[in-house]
Amino acid sequence: MPEQLYLIDTFSLLFQVYHAIPQMTGPAGQPTNAVFGFTRDLLMILKQKRPDYLLCAIDSEGPGIRSDWYPEYKIHRTEMPEDMVPQIPMLIDVIAGFGIPLVKAPGWEADDVIATLTRQAELAGLQVNIVSSDKDCRQLLGDHVRIFNCRKGEYFGPEELKQTWGIEPRQVIDFQSLVGDAVDNVPGVPLIGPKKATALLEQFGDLEGVLAHASLAPGKKLQENLVTFADQARISQKLVTLRTDLPLDFELESARVGGIDTARLQQLFLDFGFRKFREELHELPGSLVVNPTPRKQQRGLFDIPAESETASPTSTPASRLPVPEIKVASPFQHDREWTVVRDEQTLADLISTWGNSSEICIDLETTSVDAMRAEIVGWAVAVEPGRAWYIPVRGPQGQPVLDDRQVLEAFRPLLENPAIAISNQNLKYDLLVWKRHGVNLATIGMDPMVGHYLLDAGARSHGLNSLADEFLKHRMIPISELIGTGKTQQRMDEVDIDVVAEYASEDADAALQIAHIVRDKLRQEQLWTLYQDVERPLIGVLADMEFAGIRVDERELFEQSQVVGKRVEELLEELKQSTHRPFNPDSPKQLREVLFDDLGLPVQKRTKTGPSTDQSVLEKLALFHPLPAKIIEYRQLAKLKGTYLDALPKMIHPETGRIHASFNQVVAATGRLSSSDPNLQNIPVRTAEGRRIRKAFIPGQPGWELLCCDYSQIELRVLAHFSGDAALQQAFREGKDIHAAVAAEVFQVDEAAVDADMRRVAKAVNFGVIYGQSPFGLAESLRIPQEQAAEFIEDYFQRYPGVTRFIETTLEECVRSGYAYTLLGRRRPITGIKNTGGRNRNLPERTAINTVIQGSAADLIKLAMLNVHRQLADAKLQARMLLQIHDELVFEAPTGELAPLRDLVQREMSTAMSLTVPLVVDMKHGQNWLEAK
Repeated sequence: MPEQLYLIDTFSLLFQVYHAIPQMTGPAGQPTNAVFGFTRDLLMILKQKRPDYLLCAIDSEGPGIRSDWYPEYKIHRTEMPEDMVPQIPMLIDVIAGFGIPLVKAPGWEADDVIATLTRQAELAGLQVNIVSSDKDCRQLLGDHVRIFNCRKGEYFGPEELKQTWGIEPRQVIDFQSLVGDAVDNVPGVPLIGPKKATALLEQFGDLEGVLAHASLAPGKKLQENLVTFADQARISQKLVTLRTDLPLDFELESARVGGIDTARLQQLFLDFGFRKFREELHELPGSLVVNPTPRKQQRGLFDIPAESETASPTSTPASRLPVPEIKVASPFQHDREWTVVRDEQTLADLISTWGNSSEICIDLETTSVDAMRAEIVGWAVAVEPGRAWYIPVRGPQGQPVLDDRQVLEAFRPLLENPAIAISNQNLKYDLLVWKRHGVNLATIGMDPMVGHYLLDAGARSHGLNSLADEFLKHRMIPISELIGTGKTQQRMDEVDIDVVAEYASEDADAALQIAHIVRDKLRQEQLWTLYQDVERPLIGVLADMEFAGIRVDERELFEQSQVVGKRVEELLEELKQSTHRPFNPDSPKQLREVLFDDLGLPVQKRTKTGPSTDQSVLEKLALFHPLPAKIIEYRQLAKLKGTYLDALPKMIHPETGRIHASFNQVVAATGRLSSSDPNLQNIPVRTAEGRRIRKAFIPGQPGWELLCCDYSQIELRVLAHFSGDAALQQAFREGKDIHAAVAAEVFQVDEAAVDADMRRVAKAVNFGVIYGQSPFGLAESLRIPQEQAAEFIEDYFQRYPGVTRFIETTLEECVRSGYAYTLLGRRRPITGIKNTGGRNRNLPERTAINTVIQGSAADLIKLAMLNVHRQLADAKLQARMLLQIHDELVFEAPTGELAPLRDLVQREMSTAMSLTVPLVVDMKHGQNWLEAK
């Protein structure tokens, strides 16, 4: 996901909030409503949108250049309201307190500044979000540019533009040239409104096309106006065209979010009477703050309770609570020495010296972000702050490099020495590259990315650039400065060696310095054991799994694609026959017309563009007419074909014949692993066609099979453990069907009398508890009245009071410490908990409960993976662990090893943790993943 830039049109937003918020005054009687509204929106953007970059653009003083072109431009604009004038310097102070740059260009408007910065940001690969109500900004919309409406919390992009004005972003300037703008006194062409402008542009393409074909316009008067006011349209075009090339003396990187001076803001908010905002400052991520101020009169997130305070039975031990905040930011070593190693003897001498180190940071520069296809371009090494070496092995033609194989062999003794820990940012990538070149790293050191994830799982980024900004107050060299972007992007081995050396050496040095800081913070915050014993060794396990990959049967995928493709074509024809006219089922607009206009089906819910046609709506409409069911089937099959059946063969590695998915360790805030390229966790399982995809995943060689090992109802078992509920625990200890057991309790019948519908309800309630489902949500999923759903939930909590106590104590702990904790002490910051005692939970409360349950299940399977991996090596089995999907592990092994493998995995998975209920592992093997599932 690209980094996010938010560009605020300062006066546009200020006028909006001024007119929206009633008059307010501060303690000294000064007007404050506009500053209040602007500050509220700033805090919302920082907390909810978590931008990577944020800046405010402002108009220059006095008449602008456009007034020279057209003296009547903005002539009707009224003076700024009298009580708004004194709020301008107040606002500038607030913006400065947030550390946000305020950018302007003499003679130009804020929109021009925004346009120029937007184009710069696009080239840098950022996602741009413009905060402005000025319609001129619509000309900037694109794949990576959208407008954000603070009032509605909605984004406006090219699709919304098409639905609103019926045009593309490239036509906005010509559209406004024809329509004009009464507010800014842009004249346009008389008699042309939005609909007529859209029709003309659709017919003739652009403004000049419209003017050239004036005689073809509908209506004599319109034809005359297009001729008479042609020059007026052209001056309008000049007025509304935003400048994208202003010579701004501004570095985009200086807008990176951070450096919020809370001490300054606290004083400003005190002066303005903004008591609420003084409290909200404490909810900002610590990484954004340079001058933190403590809360007053209540316990803060980092306060340890007094000994006299009584802890609840499931509260977090004091040893697990964070110690008072320490200063972690340290200046980057600017007296730095980068050295390019250009001969074998110098390298040999250095490696001999480095061999005496206990920790070395090594950063590889390569030809690809895909570790399984990358070739090494150079090695950057840092062993002390401020000093690094770069060893080039590839570079532009004519520039001297060392032999890549000789360099690899020179480093081998360091990498395979268990006494030397190798550290780096995103170390798993380097492990994979070394594995491909026949080197197995002996000791994994500190990966700042993984360590930072444990410190703040919800952080916007764990990338090196972000960490350098947070901990070192240093701006790293963007990779785009080396290799460029888009079609002109180069490979790293095509860039001048001295340029690469500076970039790589800075990376290695920064990673080493940050590693030391993160290691200290992990220890101080009682998270070092979790890193050292779980996440650190897991880096190596995941690297082994990614390196192994899994084989797929291309022929099977092709045959399934043919079958599904044929059914998709049949569905398209059936849809055409059902509606008696051709329509595109992928077009929401056309689908709305068919469902609600042609068929007259009832609207279920609305979006900003009209009646919704999402999955939940189609499922309801399927009760009234057969067409929505066909649409659902079409969508499912088309996605299946495009996302998996046709895409998987393209992911097969040409050398290994296998797919090498990535397992992501620092993405899910709960601690769970995710996968990508491909996302194996999203393979559909609810339809026969979706499940059949697994048939294409096969063992890597003849005489081998796949073994699937799946924890049974692990999240419900974790819930039983945490809640201590006697009835729930007894059901698991007796090996009962937990959903049938819960159904018997809720419906007050014998288990033998529980039918399929009762079990279905109980299952929905069981999982609804974990995910904080409301009566409305349960009613939707079961298609029952909301009152009945509420009764089911209430009956459940009455029958299982331990679950109620667990939820209450978890939320109390979250309010007290600011975190939700898992069984292994993994934490996730949570704010916004109300805990009013009702059954309806807000999002932070649902997140807290889900984090404890799902995060603990993640802890469990990670421990199981580590134990199994270790035992497989000790047993010297050929079997390999290939995949981790939710609560399931997939192995491949020779058929003759299945028995010992089953015993080994069963033992390690069922004893990975000691819970108050037994851990049950379901196992199955076969010639493909479907058969083994």
